[in-house]
Amino acid sequence: MKKYILFDHDGVLVDTEYWYYRAGERALAEIGVRLDLDQYLRDMAHGLGTWHQAKAAGVDEQTIARQRRMRDALYEEYLRTESIAIDGVVDALADLVKVARLAIVTTSRRSDFDLIHSEDAITRFMDFILVRDDYVHAKPHPEPYLTALARFGASPTEALVVEDSARGLRSAVAAGIDCAVVDNAFTATQDFSQATYRIGALRDLKNLILGSS
Repeated sequence: MKKYILFDHDGVLVDTEYWYYRAGERALAEIGVRLDLDQYLRDMAHGLGTWHQAKAAGVDEQTIARQRRMRDALYEEYLRTESIAIDGVVDALADLVKVARLAIVTTSRRSDFDLIHSEDAITRFMDFILVRDDYVHAKPHPEPYLTALARFGASPTEALVVEDSARGLRSAVAAGIDCAVVDNAFTATQDFSQATYRIGALRDLKNLILGSS
């Protein structure tokens, strides 16, 4: 049985992926750049992001820095005003914490993470949380998940990663950890052929964990 579950955050525990994209789309639209969704998803799978298309369109670094600040402010506003809860997540975590130790491994900034979880119950189930500030190389590099394994003192075979994106899946695979990909409409077109498991929702994880002994 897997003893440690390492959760991605955005798209797995909270429904924020679209709003991050939307904030970037609005920030780029202000300077006349269209953020193509299909290209954005392809870029994200390789650890690139909003500004890759801007650079390809010839936008200079000073302008990108300004629009990044705008994107961050817009995203924070969405986090305050939009519904980002995923039904069943808290109940699933309450079940899972009885059979495994849990942690979050996210590329979110600490400020965004703290804003999201200022009033919810998700973090109380976690042994620890790793945000973007806690490691050097972001997903799809294996460092985020290797850092989590080291924090637990766990081997890759003892752990399971839960992801919703190809970027996160590649990070888990590179770290040598089995990965369960949970369905998310926003990332549904990405390549998940390397996933160990595919699940419809977090509630499906408990039986998967108990069945892996």
